[in-house]
This record gives sequence, structure tokens and C-alpha cells, in this order.
Amino acid sequence: MYRTHFVKDITPDLDNQEVGLAGWVLNVRDLGGKKFILLRDKSGIGQVVLSKDSPSFGLANELTQESVISVKGRVKADKRAPKGVEIHASEVILISKAKTPLPLDVTGKVKADIDTRLRERLLDLRREEMQAVIKIQSTAVRAFREALYKKGFYEVFTPKLIATGTEGGAQLFTVIYFGKEAFLAQSPQLYKELMAGAVERVFEIAPAWRAEESDTPYHLSEFVSMDVEMAFSSYKDVMETLEEIIKNMITKVREECGDELKILNYELPEIKLPLRRITYIEALEILKNKGLNIKFGDDIGTPELRVINEEIKEDLYFVTDWPTLSRPFYTKARDDNKDLSESFDLIFRFLEIVSGSTRNYRREVLEGALKARGLNPSSFEFFLRWFDYGMPPHAGFGMGLSRVMLMLTGLQNVKEIVPFPRDKKRLVP
Repeated sequence: MYRTHFVKDITPDLDNQEVGLAGWVLNVRDLGGKKFILLRDKSGIGQVVLSKDSPSFGLANELTQESVISVKGRVKADKRAPKGVEIHASEVILISKAKTPLPLDVTGKVKADIDTRLRERLLDLRREEMQAVIKIQSTAVRAFREALYKKGFYEVFTPKLIATGTEGGAQLFTVIYFGKEAFLAQSPQLYKELMAGAVERVFEIAPAWRAEESDTPYHLSEFVSMDVEMAFSSYKDVMETLEEIIKNMITKVREECGDELKILNYELPEIKLPLRRITYIEALEILKNKGLNIKFGDDIGTPELRVINEEIKEDLYFVTDWPTLSRPFYTKARDDNKDLSESFDLIFRFLEIVSGSTRNYRREVLEGALKARGLNPSSFEFFLRWFDYGMPPHAGFGMGLSRVMLMLTGLQNVKEIVPFPRDKKRLVP
């Protein structure tokens, strides 16, 4: 038996009960007649005491940092011990001995740069800060799912090997598929639209790939996309749904991850609904008043969003009604002004974390939008043909999980968030 309890379960209420623990050796202190082992498992760090009369006392000299052990012993309540309790071991078994010295300090006392951390990633993931990030992400993803299940959405799974690009761009990874050229999916966009044409409300949490040359703290070649599509809805309906989802994610993390937030020394942003909405035109006016020459049709990137954030002083806000031709072909133009679209970005301070829109749902409109962007409708026939058979109006969004996690953890680089990131420089570990 490796364990009967996790470290977090050991409380003074279990005084004198026999328990079994298992985990990694964080540290061993030798006080002569006693040895103190700090044992780490997925729930936290506990203290194990080995007395000189224990058969395993000599074994403590063999224990290296990050060695895996199991412990059998009795719980002893002691106010001097961490969390007021410790385990007096009757037996310690060395399961897997770690080499020494370690290539990375798991305690975090010796700082390492991001490249070293990613190269020695498994050890880095054992640091309590990274353990906190993983737990927060799990809570946030569950909150995302729960919010949508309550609204009657179905979770779906769409193909990741595709015949053509979602947006017709060149940012694709090519693969050989039974002797033919195929691509890794940039997004589930087209397939989730089709699914909304069958069961109305769908979402997916899955990987996506973009062969971008960008090498910034906010870009990855492989990322987790959290996508939603709603039939009989507009971008305004989707924004309201998204607000509730984001609020639920922040609320659940605040309620369930207090210890993890303390480890990261981070306070979550306050969220009050409805979130502020500014149009693309209004954003241009703010930038113009600040001396920036941004023309209609230009993108509003991170530097410009920093300026807007300083002006409006909101943690979370929407920028809506972007120029139609700056958005993908499936984005619906406004009825009152075809140069503007029914679209939005959700911004966290100065970083876009969600993008969405009302979708075109008539075949002739989609074909015209493709041609306007220099794309050949015949290349999208696998998608367009279904619009001949009754496609409802629909809207949706795509959310980048790693970017949302920057909002939930206070970290500054998405490569820290992802356990094994893929970018221009990394294909291992």
C-alpha cells in the first residue's frame, strides 16, 4: 500500500492514527537523534519524523532531493510542526532515487530563466508555483464547462486533420495523410458552425495549431482553444453568455484556489456585469486623442490596447464592431453599415483573450465574402454545401486558454502556463 491519505488530509484530528503517505522528498534535515523529511505530494508539503530507533533511520542518509518514497507512521499533533501536525514514521521505503545534483532547483530558491525551466520542465512543474497554475487551470476549465452545461450546450469533438484552412490563410502546418496533403486544424470554426446547424448549442475544448512566425510572450504554435457556437443568436447574445462564463471562471477560482493564489501572490480581477463595451471606431478616437495615427481598417494590437487600457481603466472590456474585411469570411457585416461587422474581442487589460462574431449563414453571402478576400469558394465546398439545407442564424467565439490563464494567475508568458509548450524553438520535451 503506497498511501492511505494525501498530505492535506493529515490534520490534528487524526492524532495517533496510522497512515500511509507517498510522494517526493523536498528536503531532509538531520538533528542527530531525529531526521525530518519534508514530503511533497499533489496536495502539499508535510513533515515526516524519523527517530533513531526506527528501522528506516539509516535510509534517510540515502534520500536525495526529489527521490520518491512511501511512508507508514502515526499522526502526531504538535503545534511546533508545520500546520500543527507531523508523521512519526515506523517505515520509509525508497521507491525511486533521484540523481544529484538536480539540473533545476525545485524549491525555487535558485532562480532559473525561462529557457532553463522549459528544458528541465518536469522538475519545473514540481515547483509549488507551477503546481498552483495547474490546479487553477483545472478549476477554470471545469467552471467553463459547468457554465455551458447549465445553459444546455453539448460538448463536441471536431476533426483536427483538415483538408483546407479555416480562414484561408497560410498559417498552417502541413501533414501527409495517406499520401495526400492535409493540415492541422487552426480552429474548429467551420465544423462547430455545422454542429450548431444540427444541435444548436455546442462547445469544444481542444488543441489547435497555427504556424505563426510570432515569437512573443502571448503566442504558441500549439494551443488549447475553447470554442462556443450558438444557433438563433447574434454577437450580442454571445457576449452576454461569455460574460457569465468568465464570471463563473473567476468566481470558482477565487472560491476554490485561495491557497494557490497566495502561492502566486496574485489577486484576481474584480468583475462586474455587464462589462464595458467600446466600438472599434471609439477605440480609434481614443488612440487618435493620444497622438497615435491608426487608420480605419488597421489592427489594434497590444501596444495600442495598452494605451486604451490606461484611458478606460478597465480590467475586462469588449471592443466591438470591427471592420468587416479585417475579420474572417464567416463574420457577418452589420445590416446598417457593411463596412463594419457584428464582431467583438474581449480584452484583459491590453491582451485579447477571446474573439467572436455573428456568422454569415447564407451561402451566397459566404461566397461573396470569400471572393472579397481573394479566396476560392470551391475550396470551401465541403463547408458551403450544407448551407443549401437550412442553416440557422448563429454566433460564437474562440477563447485561448493560455491567455485566459494569464488573467487567472498573474503570470506574464503563455509558455509558463502550458506544461510542454510548442513554439518556433521547441519541439521537445
